[in-house]
Amino acid sequence: MRTLLANHPLVTHKLTLLRDAGTGTAEFRALADELVTLLAYEATREVRVESVTVQTPLAPAQGVRLAAPKPLIVPILRAGIGMLDGMTRLLPMADVGFVGMARNEDTLQASTYANRLPVDLAGREAFVLDPMLATGGTLVALIELLAARNAATVTAICLLAAPEGLRRVEGAFPEGTSPAVRVVTGAIDAHLNDKGYIVPGLGDAGDRLFGAI
Repeated sequence: MRTLLANHPLVTHKLTLLRDAGTGTAEFRALADELVTLLAYEATREVRVESVTVQTPLAPAQGVRLAAPKPLIVPILRAGIGMLDGMTRLLPMADVGFVGMARNEDTLQASTYANRLPVDLAGREAFVLDPMLATGGTLVALIELLAARNAATVTAICLLAAPEGLRRVEGAFPEGTSPAVRVVTGAIDAHLNDKGYIVPGLGDAGDRLFGAI
């Protein structure tokens, strides 16, 4: 696994506003949307392309286009839905699959309650959307699901990550294993508390995006 920390002033600025407990739901959604687009720019840096020639008004020009098969975007329900628009803005041609996973707050283990993914992902690049990489259990479970369907690569885009979660994902998918795994995040915070929440973090991303249920 490789980790990319998107160390950019605009990323840090928007994350600071997201962390603020005084930021309301509407502003939080808008900031998350903008931040995901910035992170997606870094996350797609290695997306697969093929060479093409196009005709400009003056002469032929060499360029590239995204190679087949199309990338797959996978938001983890429910908080990942708040990141979807920002990602599809950059990859409007991509397919979108959905996976619902819930974390048991006592055991901190993830369980799957919904799965709308293609059966065969051979050769496909998957981009997973989850605002918080905390314990890493949810992300590891989803990557294992994508790996079982033969995904070529998996790139997770997270607004925040905890060192404990990054270590868990790296332990499950060390460099050189298949599929190749990357995590792109806006910040790596200090640690998890005893309830598995990121500190200092930004609270419960799903609640701040959609309201507490």
